[in-house]
Amino acid sequence: MIPQLVTVRYRRPDGRRLRLYVPVLPVLVVLSPLLLLAVLGGLVACLVFRVSLMGALRGTGRLLWALPGARFEIAQGRTAVLVCVR
Repeated sequence: MIPQLVTVRYRRPDGRRLRLYVPVLPVLVVLSPLLLLAVLGGLVACLVFRVSLMGALRGTGRLLWALPGARFEIAQGRTAVLVCVR
C-alpha cells in the first residue's frame, strides 16, 4: 500500500511547534517529471554498477510497502522535525 498522508511536525528554535499535513498523491503528480528523471538515473546506475534491475525494483517495492506507519525524528540543537507516514 502506498502512503496517503505524511505528517511533519516542526519545532522551531523558539519552542513553537508547526504541524504540516502533506498529501502524497498531489505531490507525486507535481513532481512526476523529476521522479521520471530519478527512475532513469537509477536504471543507468544499475547498468553501470551491474546491479540486477529486478532486485532494485524489488527493494524499492519493499521500502514503499514498509513506509505506512513509519516515524522518524531529526533534531539539531533546539530545532526538531518529526515525520509520520500514514
